[in-house]
Amino acid sequence: MARRCDICGKGTTFGHNVSHAKNRTNRVWKPNLVQVRTLIEGTVLTVKVCTRCLKAGKIVKYV
Repeated sequence: MARRCDICGKGTTFGHNVSHAKNRTNRVWKPNLVQVRTLIEGTVLTVKVCTRCLKAGKIVKYV
């Protein structure tokens, strides 16, 4: 499953955990994605949407 929002394109980002001794280890931040059934151009599709887009109303759930 690709970790990418179908609306805004938000995906995984990476960085470092930094300890008190300044040792750096890799870490990953993953977006909060939800699979939502929605009506796009007259067809019902299941899309992966980040919760920020869902809360902002950029997509409307299909009921």
